Amino acid sequence: MGPIPVQRDTVQRPGTHVGQVDPHPVARTSLPGNPLAPAAARRFVRAALAEWTGLGLPAAVGFSDRLGDDAVIVVSELVTNAVVHAGTTVELLFRLEEATDEESAALVLEVADHHPARPLRSERPGSLPAAEQDGPAECGRGLQVVAALAERWGITYRTGVKTVWARLPVDDWTAPPGTTAEPDLRSGLRTAELLAPTARRALRDNADWVGRGALSFLAEASDLLTGQLDEDIVAALAGQLLVPRLADWCAIWLEPENGGPAAVPRLASVWHRDEAETGQLRAALEREPIRLPERVGTGPVSMPWPGADEDEADKGIREVPGGGAGSREGAATAYRIAAGGRTLGAVLLGREGIARVPDGVTALVEDFVRRVGLAVGAARAYTRQATISRVLQRGLLPSKVAEIPGVTSSLVYEPSDDGVVGGDFYDIFACPGDRWCFILGDVQGSGPEAAVVTGLARPWLRLLAREGFRVGEVLDRLNRLLLDDAMETAEAAALMVAAAGGQHLAQGGQHLREHGPQLPDGGQPRFLSLLYGEMVPLPGGGVRCTLASAGHPLPLLLRPDGTVRAAAESQVLLGIVEDVAYESQSFDLAPGDSLLCVTDGVTERRSGPAMFDDGDGLARALAGCAGLTAEGIADRIKRAVHEFAERPPDDDLALVVLQAQ
Repeated sequence: MGPIPVQRDTVQRPGTHVGQVDPHPVARTSLPGNPLAPAAARRFVRAALAEWTGLGLPAAVGFSDRLGDDAVIVVSELVTNAVVHAGTTVELLFRLEEATDEESAALVLEVADHHPARPLRSERPGSLPAAEQDGPAECGRGLQVVAALAERWGITYRTGVKTVWARLPVDDWTAPPGTTAEPDLRSGLRTAELLAPTARRALRDNADWVGRGALSFLAEASDLLTGQLDEDIVAALAGQLLVPRLADWCAIWLEPENGGPAAVPRLASVWHRDEAETGQLRAALEREPIRLPERVGTGPVSMPWPGADEDEADKGIREVPGGGAGSREGAATAYRIAAGGRTLGAVLLGREGIARVPDGVTALVEDFVRRVGLAVGAARAYTRQATISRVLQRGLLPSKVAEIPGVTSSLVYEPSDDGVVGGDFYDIFACPGDRWCFILGDVQGSGPEAAVVTGLARPWLRLLAREGFRVGEVLDRLNRLLLDDAMETAEAAALMVAAAGGQHLAQGGQHLREHGPQLPDGGQPRFLSLLYGEMVPLPGGGVRCTLASAGHPLPLLLRPDGTVRAAAESQVLLGIVEDVAYESQSFDLAPGDSLLCVTDGVTERRSGPAMFDDGDGLARALAGCAGLTAEGIADRIKRAVHEFAERPPDDDLALVVLQAQ
């Protein structure tokens, strides 16, 4: 989300008569009706509060940390309700009302959805059927929170729109005397937009913060941890979130993912509010890694203070109901990190100068550590998937490609960074009879199904080419093989369904004949686009090229004078139609001529509604490459594709340049 526009606007205030308007600073935005909306709404509110404060508005003088926390909680509840129970686009309006003779200054939040027929969800016990009372995890904490925090609130129904508004008075609440604000979290976390600053004494002694600010802290911490794809980053962020807000220092150990009982936990993160003390703390903690037994659960466990003498610290591990027992230095408490019934590590935090961590803080940390466990588990699942994908990708692509006599080649292959196996593949290999063959293909979809097709197609192509079949015949036979393989898979799936559900095999056979082969679980037929060709060196230089395109972006031939033309004709995808005869085209690639072959990751690269190849965009880009080497052409086309849009490509990108010498 970009900068929040703050403007002077004229809007109707809740409770005023139609036509009665006042000018107020207003920030407004539209949010998608999906689970990301509440987090975006919280960031939006914090950014608006920060901007209004920076503008020096009179009412902003009364802004407090508690008011910011309350506004974040209220908008989170209202947007969550709108997303879960309406599912439409959410319109959010945030307004600052200056004080008048009748009313004090206030923040007004309005959340509108476009499903007014659905009532607003309340979390009061008994207010809904038992089947719908699923708890706050799915439905938010409900209107009781809004009612408790707002001065007043209400619902307005208009044609096609339901608006829920809440008014929070601006007061001059400040932290207790003698406290100072916490510094921002370090290492570029941008916490000014994510977490409300909290005073140390307010955290230790102010129960009101534990009840109000804790909700905001947990919500924003979840947003920050969710989506992190590296467990070490999760551990580092967790330590910086805990220190100095909830502890003076923190250490996080992570269990090896595939380690047994004898495996030693790894000290992944150490954080101290005084950076000068971090090294000494790490040295003390590395002497004996923490591994909490399963029997202690996820509750707080008192631990010896690092470096303390044994006669001053509690010996052993014991679970305590409300925080660690103190030593001369302070109280150290550990929590087990767990997810899916597995122990993933442990969190140890220390509070100096106290004998016992307050119950409210230990409960808050326990809730926070559960979120850390979920984030670590998700990061490990992603890492496993990405590792498997990399191994599969290496196995599905050639370790090296052949060099064609009289031709220089350049390859670019960039799989999309989504942690799954891509569908693009390539190959250049020698065949009997002084022939060299090249392949550039794109399997429909990605992931395991695409990997299966790639794993079949590339070896089949090599085998057919080396058996001496001509270009068109190779595609004919590959098409038949794909259809036969898909039919066998579909028939096996039909047999399984028939055995499990008592269906007649005749019905399954009729479905196959009428609708064609389908993969199990409702998948699509195994089809792919393919550019396949062969080259034969000519005695006077250059090569004779014969190729065919099966539903693939057409190859482009670049002459030295900058002219560009398509070098093949488009034909049907492989694996779709049974009765098809593929035809090939032949031409001479003279010295200096270049052949560019690409996948749709190049031609369909998007920038908004526009695509890279709109209006023969690829041909124009290639025409500007006259005089370049094969490597220079590949590099320029790749750079043009990347620069076409601000965002990175979201599809596999593959291209091959073959240049006759």
